[in-house]
Amino acid sequence: MMQSSRDLAAIAFAELRRESQDIYNRIHSIAEDAGFVKQVHQHFPDLPLLPNMRCGAWYVDPDIASPEYAYFKSTDGHTNNWSFNLRRPNLHILPLIAQHRGLILVDSTRAGKRMPDALSKTIPIWCSVINRALFLKCHPSGFDRWDTAIYTPPGVVSTQERHQIEAKLDEWAAELAASFYELPMLQRPLRPVWITPATSTYPDLSSEALSFYPVVCLSASKQVADGLERRTAGFTYIQGSGDDHELWSMGLTPTVFWRNRDQILSATRSALPNIVHTLNSHSDASSGVATGELRLTPIEHVAGLISLCSTSVLRSAMPLIATSGMAVVCLTSGDLCWVWDANTIELSRLLCITSPAGKKGQHHFLRTVLPRSVPFIKQHLIGGRKVCIGCDSGSDTSVGVCLTALALFFHEDGSFHPQDNGQNNLSKGILSTRLQWIISSYPTANPTRTTLKRTNDFLLSPLPGADHVRRK
Repeated sequence: MMQSSRDLAAIAFAELRRESQDIYNRIHSIAEDAGFVKQVHQHFPDLPLLPNMRCGAWYVDPDIASPEYAYFKSTDGHTNNWSFNLRRPNLHILPLIAQHRGLILVDSTRAGKRMPDALSKTIPIWCSVINRALFLKCHPSGFDRWDTAIYTPPGVVSTQERHQIEAKLDEWAAELAASFYELPMLQRPLRPVWITPATSTYPDLSSEALSFYPVVCLSASKQVADGLERRTAGFTYIQGSGDDHELWSMGLTPTVFWRNRDQILSATRSALPNIVHTLNSHSDASSGVATGELRLTPIEHVAGLISLCSTSVLRSAMPLIATSGMAVVCLTSGDLCWVWDANTIELSRLLCITSPAGKKGQHHFLRTVLPRSVPFIKQHLIGGRKVCIGCDSGSDTSVGVCLTALALFFHEDGSFHPQDNGQNNLSKGILSTRLQWIISSYPTANPTRTTLKRTNDFLLSPLPGADHVRRK
């Protein structure tokens, strides 16, 4: 019996989906796009090359990349959801821009777009808001010619949408200027510039000829019909292969890929999954951690009394922590055997909490992690010890615990006052400022909305027993 057109379409769709999720196709597509990124870097060798996390890390060879990174979310540029998010200000890259008179940010997108919203709208918003906030705060000479306009890529963002975004820029700039964050003085305003594989001529970015610092938005992937294009080299090119890597990577991370690039790319299609599995099983605990995160990061506004890091950093730094006298809060969903095996720190200085994943973990954070962590941190701060807080990512639940401690035990000037901290006057505005303290020192901080909500619930809502815990 002949198959219907609907059946044939379903079969074709299933085949496209299979090809798009194939790790062999993805890895070789990434390698092709990374070659284009390297080519652009060679054309602008004086500009630092930064991945826009997370997707951009697949396309940037660590040997030529800056140790810094950026985190511009496409959702902040989605139509009618435009935002300058004070939880993701990316201010840590401004000194790099000032030093090198520009930089290159790398990202990509899947089928249907020439570039991701992060490059076409989020970064243009960021550049204009930074320029306007500097104008509000500094008013240096020459600011009468200071460019605060928003620039968007022609043919990607409509004039109507650009005008809608423009109407919100002054409000966002005022919020940034009034925040805790310090803005470094720039000699020139920021302006985005776009490069894609379809770019025929690279822009002239000679620093002496420019009246602005270029923020080069480099979209690594070629736009192809349906997002797939078969190559004579034996693989199917997938546009934006680095996106949503949890769906195809089999646990492979950008760090492990770049460390073993030649071995991975030389593997046959059938052998690749086993090779990836072997590499993952032999990669060290810090294989997914960027170079800049391999350290304890003190919160400067409280004189380093509290530090943050990931559990992989905790693991490698435990001998140093043990001799420093520091107390440790370790939050993990994994095995804690390594903590006990280390046997380098007395148990009175160590609080380890294992949390379940998913929704159970969210409830556990509110009902167990915070109630146990808060008195532990307070006890050791009173005893004159510094405290390090680590979670698996180094950017989520540890930040929620740190935010809670900063709100409860520190005044606006950063001084430690456990018995007189005005905690009855806590508000969302105060918590927002405390989070800005964290992000100023630790740009890696990226707590989920759920973590922030649970933290707010603990501090601002009358949970049974919570007030008792806060006042211990």
